[in-house]
Amino acid sequence: VQLVESGGGLVQPEGSLRLSCTASGRIFSIDIMAWYRQAPGSQRELVALITSGGSPNYADSVKGRFTISRDNAKKMVYLQMNSLKPEDTAVYYCYAGAVQTDVAVGDYWGKGTPVTVSS
Repeated sequence: VQLVESGGGLVQPEGSLRLSCTASGRIFSIDIMAWYRQAPGSQRELVALITSGGSPNYADSVKGRFTISRDNAKKMVYLQMNSLKPEDTAVYYCYAGAVQTDVAVGDYWGKGTPVTVSS
């Protein structure tokens, strides 16, 4: 199973970005999909998650600004980020939890995509 993120980059404060993550491999189902982020010198933190049924949860710091969504058929998860702030600067990681394949159930991480919010 591989997770590949895209969509990161440099954006000005109050700007927007949309992150995408694609899961590939012999996947039968994915329970949880989520976005985490890690800023320099900080621990990795949960930004948002979404269940297979489409129920989202958000970190307090991004509520009202970020929206997580997923396409189960395409095995993709998205993060629409609006009203970006400099403190949103981090490497954003895609996470897939309880991924059922033809041989096992496991959790997986992408390699991350950097987001820099700066004028």
